[in-house]
Amino acid sequence: MSKRVLIVEDEKNIVDILSFNLSKEGYDTLEAYDGQAGLQLALEQDPDLILLDLMLPKMDGFDVCRSLRQAGRSTPVIMLTAREEETDKVLGLELGADDYITKPFSMRELLARVKANIRRNEMAAAAVPAGSAKPAGQRLTLGRIAIDPELMVVYKDNHPLELTQREYELLRFLAAQPGKVFSREALMEHVWNYEGYVGDVRAVDVAVRRLREKVEDDPAAPQFVVTRRGLGYYFNA
Repeated sequence: MSKRVLIVEDEKNIVDILSFNLSKEGYDTLEAYDGQAGLQLALEQDPDLILLDLMLPKMDGFDVCRSLRQAGRSTPVIMLTAREEETDKVLGLELGADDYITKPFSMRELLARVKANIRRNEMAAAAVPAGSAKPAGQRLTLGRIAIDPELMVVYKDNHPLELTQREYELLRFLAAQPGKVFSREALMEHVWNYEGYVGDVRAVDVAVRRLREKVEDDPAAPQFVVTRRGLGYYFNA
């Protein structure tokens, strides 16, 4: 069954180009030209991925993303933006977008990101069989942190943490090799599934900051997810 991509963009020429290229790659597409229509389609049709412009009539991309996440939907969202301001990109990531790409963009790069985000979502779903359970003794336990890879739950001091899928995947990846430092580019490749990634890596910093807010006693003085200045991040067991 073909994967469906929802395009929420008010410029028809961009919608046409995206729809044409996605269709060539075997995707089905849905289109919306304003934020309200986009949110309604996202909730009703449950697409496999959303390409979401930031500047939209009726409801901007930030509000669409916020509303989608508040509704409990984990659909991958890639934000499309003509803006270069870092605050816009960071805000989009903070609201739950999985990634962003700046116009004008390479169609090859956009298609690669679409494929990677859909694949990551499928892998996460496959990792949790319906009705599965796992004895607590089989958790990966690292001091005060424990990770249940089947239930995809992280515990701190035996209390479950409310992490997003991306935050869980980031922590699980780092914790699987405690003490090993991973560069931002390596994390984009292994956690975001962008092979041979070269480009903007601030999505990693945002994800780490949000993760620290949930897992650390004091996010300003992290004990678990630690920075090695100039090199990257590691999990301190």
